[in-house]
Amino acid sequence: MDRLQAMKIFVTAADVGGFAGAARQLHMSPPAVTRAIAMLEDHVGARLFVRTTRMIKLTEAGQRYLADCRRILAEIADAEAAAAGRYATPSGSLVVTASMLFGEMYVLPILLDYLDFYPAVIGHALFVDRVTNIVEEGIDVAVRIGNLPDSSLSAIRVGSVRRVICGTPAYFDSHGRPTQPGDLASHRIVAATASASALEWRFGGPGGRSVKVEPRLRCQTNEGAIAAVQAGWGLSRLLSYQIAPALAAGTLQTVLAADEEPPLPIHIVHHQGRRASATVRSFVDLAVDRLRANPLIN
Repeated sequence: MDRLQAMKIFVTAADVGGFAGAARQLHMSPPAVTRAIAMLEDHVGARLFVRTTRMIKLTEAGQRYLADCRRILAEIADAEAAAAGRYATPSGSLVVTASMLFGEMYVLPILLDYLDFYPAVIGHALFVDRVTNIVEEGIDVAVRIGNLPDSSLSAIRVGSVRRVICGTPAYFDSHGRPTQPGDLASHRIVAATASASALEWRFGGPGGRSVKVEPRLRCQTNEGAIAAVQAGWGLSRLLSYQIAPALAAGTLQTVLAADEEPPLPIHIVHHQGRRASATVRSFVDLAVDRLRANPLIN
């Protein structure tokens, strides 16, 4: 008998607490189960079970061997699932989520190319400015910005972004450049928020500090705040990816770089681990390569 099959029989017998129960569960005869356990005991050179007419009990050696068998069988199952997932043809649905602006700017082009590569896949882009629940909302892949909580989800880091204070060169020529966070009090502030209360912006200089700002203009969306800043009306605090094209073109500039908080990581997250389907694995592989190669977020 194959040794891996004998290991499966041994684990099943330990789980159900008897040879007869293992035989029923595995659709085998009780003598076949007994022979498999005997073969393993001969191979390892130790008794795995103490047998009585009423029950079986693992020996000390059997307990150690059981833990090893569980690990070996799980690794084999993972390897087989990973191989099947990697080499099968992607098909079915694929739900991808990200924050709205990041999704539109950086994830959607990847998803469109992916759908061109794999015509049997139907894509669903869920770009929303809230934290989605991957399991409850049936999401396959998420792009998260920020530090991740501990969880069982698989996460691959692909880049980072910064919180930056930005304005146009014309604005700085007319109003000057803040040289420390406290200088923001004398500038026109644009904020992407619906809240009417004062905002507290944190900075990461020596020891860190917070500065309360009173926005002269509040915008419901990031796009609105960006448009106001690009019009030269005032300053705003945004994530670097949101204005990366404008920064590269020189139409926006950043200030207070020395006082920025540490960068925020970007991760691709999914919940199937090595057993992910061919569709999920192939999209994750493509997205990781594309996002890591993007100089605007690295």
